[in-house]
Amino acid sequence: MKKKKTLLKIAYLGLFLAFAMILSYVETLLPVFPYAPGVKLGLANCFILLILYIYGVREAAIINLSRIILCALLFTGFYAMLYSLAGGVFSLAIMAVSYRRKKIFSPIGVGMLGGVFHHIGQVLAAFFTTHNPVVFGYLTVLIVAGLFTGALVGFLVKLLYPKIKKLTDRAES
Repeated sequence: MKKKKTLLKIAYLGLFLAFAMILSYVETLLPVFPYAPGVKLGLANCFILLILYIYGVREAAIINLSRIILCALLFTGFYAMLYSLAGGVFSLAIMAVSYRRKKIFSPIGVGMLGGVFHHIGQVLAAFFTTHNPVVFGYLTVLIVAGLFTGALVGFLVKLLYPKIKKLTDRAES
C-alpha cells in the first residue's frame, strides 16, 4: 500500500512538473507586459504553490528546481536560469514561511509574497551579474507587478486546491 502511495505521489508530481513547464514555455512566447521587461504572469507558480499546500516544502522545492533547470535547458538559456533560480529560491523560501502561518496568510497572500520575493531575487541576481546598482531602480515596478501576479496565482490556487487535494487524496486512499 505504501508503495502505491509513493508511486501515485511521483506520478502527480510529474504531472505538476509537466503542467508547470508547459505554462513556463507559453509565457516565454507571450509578452504579457511589454512596457515592463521581465514581468510575466508566473502561472507556472500555481503548480509550485499547489505542491507546497498538498505535499510540502521539499516536494515544492524539487519540482521548482527541476522546472527551472529543464525550462532553461529547453527554452530560455543560462542567464534566464540564473534569474529564475534566484527568484525561485527567494519566492519559495517566503512562501514556505508564510504558508505555515495559515491563520495569517491565505493562498492569495502567500502568492503575493512569492511574487514580490521572486522579483527581489531576480534584481539581486541582476546586481550580482552586472555589478550595477541601477538595477534596483526597477524594483518598484517589479514589486507592484509581483503583487498583482502573485495575487492572481494565489487566487487560482485558492480555487484549485480543494479540487486537486480531493483528487490526490482519493487516488492515494
